[in-house]
Amino acid sequence: MSQGLNGPIIMARKLTRIYPLGSTDVIGIQDIDLEIDKGEIGVLKGNSGSGKSTLLALLAGLDQPTSGRLTVAGKDLQKASPAQLNLYRREVVGMIFQSFNLLPTLTVMENVCLPALLAGRPYEKVRDDALEILKWVNLGSRLNHYPAQLSGGEMQRTAIVRALINRPSIILADEPTGNLDSKNGQIVMELLVQLNRGFGCPILVATHSTLADPYATTHVFFNDGKTTEKTVNRG
Repeated sequence: MSQGLNGPIIMARKLTRIYPLGSTDVIGIQDIDLEIDKGEIGVLKGNSGSGKSTLLALLAGLDQPTSGRLTVAGKDLQKASPAQLNLYRREVVGMIFQSFNLLPTLTVMENVCLPALLAGRPYEKVRDDALEILKWVNLGSRLNHYPAQLSGGEMQRTAIVRALINRPSIILADEPTGNLDSKNGQIVMELLVQLNRGFGCPILVATHSTLADPYATTHVFFNDGKTTEKTVNRG
């Protein structure tokens, strides 16, 4: 099957990442097969150390496979150069973290705009885009607030807008509700679903929580670096 616009946004074949540790090898993931299409919500489940974060790091272009094949939005990440990976991280993927990863000395607006400005986009256009999305997620009154002045839910919503600012092809979320109470966790998850439906952008969520389960089109269960089960609900 062809990749890019005519095939899966994410395609992994026999994807393996092994970390040399002295005279031994530590398996991050091994022989992973995965396909995620446009508009899907994929949920990765498994205990800590099972391979979820390793897969997200590979999909984010933060690491490269030891073997196997990985393409995202038509980009071959197995063969990508450091410069190509840097461009990929700016243009193709948006990341959402459990710890929010907002810069404490920047306002909400500045945190959101930063990735687009680093990518070389003009300030006026970036600010207009940021303002539109921030208002949409009910943060229009928080533009000049700093992270320390926000609730956990507001910080995660800010992080979600930041992940969207460069209009990525995919969004990767690592425990996005892990630092939130159940109410705010539900709000954030419903927001991710709205973004998925509104933008058609596939979202891959690594989580211990069950909040994403009702919305998932694909569940992938990990254990010791391997997938043990997949369930698909694309109807």
